[in-house]
Amino acid sequence: MARMRMRDVLVSLLLVFLKLSSAQAQTVVGDSIFESLSAKPGDATRGRAIVASRQTGLCLLCHSGPFPEERFQGNLAPELTVSSAPLSAPQLRARMVEASRFNPNTIMPAYYKTGHLNRVAPKFAGQTILNGQEIEDVVAFLVSLNTQNAR
Repeated sequence: MARMRMRDVLVSLLLVFLKLSSAQAQTVVGDSIFESLSAKPGDATRGRAIVASRQTGLCLLCHSGPFPEERFQGNLAPELTVSSAPLSAPQLRARMVEASRFNPNTIMPAYYKTGHLNRVAPKFAGQTILNGQEIEDVVAFLVSLNTQNAR
């Protein structure tokens, strides 16, 4: 019985380790992450919902954007259509993963990083803010802003 519990504990620890490792497994090439963080392509509609959400992405605390239904939007960071316009999907992905790699003074959080963070509540330690699919969804939304502006 004790051997069975020990095995269950070891399996659980291994799964936690693999989950944490997967959040750290991105390869940054120049200023981009070319590999998707999820098995499925990003969905711009879900990405828009994440960006606008006051519980999930929290993007509108600092940014503003094309969200006429949102009365209060941030003014601490650039407007999303402006800040995303010159960037490709791989460049946007890299900035979502860890913006401080590109601007050490940014106040934007690292949405897909679990280590070397400051002031993380114990219950959130070892967790990313957004999962890989959510990052891909937000990237798809931001890219869609670029194509809308190009028209």
